[in-house]
Amino acid sequence: MMIIMFGPPGAGKGTQAKIIEEEHGLVQLSTGDMLRAAVRAGTEIGLRAKAIMDRGDLVDDETMLGVIEERLGQPDCAKGAILDGFPRTVAQAEGLSALLEKMGRAIDVTIELTVDEQELVNRMHDRVSKTPEAERRADDNEETLKNRLQVFRDQTAPVLPYYEARGLLKKVDGMRSIEEVSADIRRAVG
Repeated sequence: MMIIMFGPPGAGKGTQAKIIEEEHGLVQLSTGDMLRAAVRAGTEIGLRAKAIMDRGDLVDDETMLGVIEERLGQPDCAKGAILDGFPRTVAQAEGLSALLEKMGRAIDVTIELTVDEQELVNRMHDRVSKTPEAERRADDNEETLKNRLQVFRDQTAPVLPYYEARGLLKKVDGMRSIEEVSADIRRAVG
């Protein structure tokens, strides 16, 4: 089973992906984690990614797809995976579809967690208030969150029609409790 998790920063994608991971025996794949693991492993694609990152450049789609292909080929991904943070563009979505087809796989469902943006700001403030100052992330502030939301709207949200046109998009109201959202995702995943 291949699942893509979509939603703005703070929508609960990571929380829900962990629940899906446990319930279905899938592996949650984050692009950042995959890149770091490929670099650590010293694979050909990992070395290419390292050279790009060392220059301070963004990893190109071809290299990123190579990292994903390498990761999906590992035994723990035999049952499938949950992609979180990829694809971010229509070109990446098209590349992912081609890659999965080559591997004899396909996206089963794309889950979009919809959340009111003011609620995301409230959640960030709540998280900050409960986190000791020494452990707070530098980007846990309203200005950075609003910038990240704008980037999501401008760059990532346009990918959603790609999956909707293929009948793969399921919208889930992320404003409800974790348990209620999980129940809706269970129904969407089937």
